[in-house]
Amino acid sequence: MAWDPSHYLKFSDERLRPGFDLLARVGDLPSAPLAELGCGTGVHARAIAARWPEHSLTAIDSSPEMLRQAAAEPSSIHWQQADLTRWESQEKLALIFSNAVLQWVDNHPTQFRRFMAMLTPGGILAVQMPRNFGAPSHVLMRQTASEGPWKARLDPILRHDPVAGPEIYYDLLVPVAKGGLDVWETEYLHVLSGDDAVFTWVSGTALRPLVAALEPAERADFEQRYREALRRAYPHRADGKTLLPFRRLFIVARA
Repeated sequence: MAWDPSHYLKFSDERLRPGFDLLARVGDLPSAPLAELGCGTGVHARAIAARWPEHSLTAIDSSPEMLRQAAAEPSSIHWQQADLTRWESQEKLALIFSNAVLQWVDNHPTQFRRFMAMLTPGGILAVQMPRNFGAPSHVLMRQTASEGPWKARLDPILRHDPVAGPEIYYDLLVPVAKGGLDVWETEYLHVLSGDDAVFTWVSGTALRPLVAALEPAERADFEQRYREALRRAYPHRADGKTLLPFRRLFIVARA
């Protein structure tokens, strides 16, 4: 599945804001390298590098398209293509930062403990993940996938609830977060412009694996059914805007 950086950034302010909110909660760091997991187009990586210029930074992503755009502007950041589930740092790290990526990764208990083990004493794991999989946008996506002729192909791809509740991550991380643990949720109210704004939003992220599995004719049929359902669930407001409530989970764990 290829990622389209320009499509992903159509709502760049809304998509990037949670990462900056997470970064604002990261305090002082010990002297060690930094890493961002799932750097995308590199916006947060550049902010991290600017805040801690004395630290080396490796920014990792599995998408060559995203990394190509991230590396277009010269910087001291080391851009690396890798599978996050297998990536290992060769050095202990002061920061592992990940914004809106780990919802794509399975087996969180193993992976989160693995990331914490990569930190130097006093290092921080800072994570933000969407937790809106019960919202109409995702319920209707799963419903559309399950009701058409494409059901057998799409059912195995669907991610029903990939992010657990905050209490699950608290219990998982508190034994290893010796320096402190902060877990919280925020629901953003995104005000979106344009026709079919919610469809445009999800088609840049969660919808991509599903449409990639369909033939062109099927894709058009699937998208039309899904668009119509979203229009009913997210009507335009009096000013022509569309409101998209979006809940996100934040974790800051210090080793």
